[in-house]
Amino acid sequence: MINIKRKRVFSAALILLMLSACSSKPEQEQIERVPNKSAQALYDDAKQTLDSGLYIRAIELLSAIDSRYPFGPMSKQVQMDLVYAHYQSNNTDKSIATIDRFIRLNPNHKDLDYMYYMRGLNNIKADENAFQEYFGVDRADRDPIKTREAYKDLDTLIKKYPTSSYADEAKKRQVWLLNKMARYEVKVANYYYDRQAYLAAANRGKYVVEHFGQSSYVKEALEIMVNSYDKLGLSDLRDHSEQILQANKN
Repeated sequence: MINIKRKRVFSAALILLMLSACSSKPEQEQIERVPNKSAQALYDDAKQTLDSGLYIRAIELLSAIDSRYPFGPMSKQVQMDLVYAHYQSNNTDKSIATIDRFIRLNPNHKDLDYMYYMRGLNNIKADENAFQEYFGVDRADRDPIKTREAYKDLDTLIKKYPTSSYADEAKKRQVWLLNKMARYEVKVANYYYDRQAYLAAANRGKYVVEHFGQSSYVKEALEIMVNSYDKLGLSDLRDHSEQILQANKN
């Protein structure tokens, strides 16, 4: 007999498989299904559909406009809406590809701050895993490649557009991303320490202190350094790390 937890996993997998099948139709086929209307009429339909949260249908309409009227007066807004619709439908690859294309073709556009912000959000979402998050699996030991990309995107936004309306939110998200990256390094440091690779553990702890000094994992990193240097018999480095640790506790 399949237990309840396994039934839930199977059901979730089946739902994702069905959604994937629905969204995997050739893009040209989707565009051809869209009625032959003017660009404005199609955009009005697309906007209403997007506002209603029907993102897959909105993508079909917006893609049709983008294909039929690539140089129209609303082409840039259509691409921006496609970025949002792909993000909401969890197609982060498509969303990021649309963002990169937009930035490449419109290097001086007034809404590039929004594009960098959405690129950051897409990379954050791309690093999520619905199954493991749902079942509470600790994924701190997974190399946060997309997290680093997201941090870089938001950093670009903040530095290039400091007065952007998205800058404050980007800074808040950076704090969370910084802690996530630091947590990964500490996890790896503990892994090395548990396997008596004390030099590697100390170096990982040092990396956290040097690169993620504003994170909440500095104290834990320093403790790893103190213990590792002690195991290695490096008393000067141990004492120095201990002094910094005590200073951080005050």
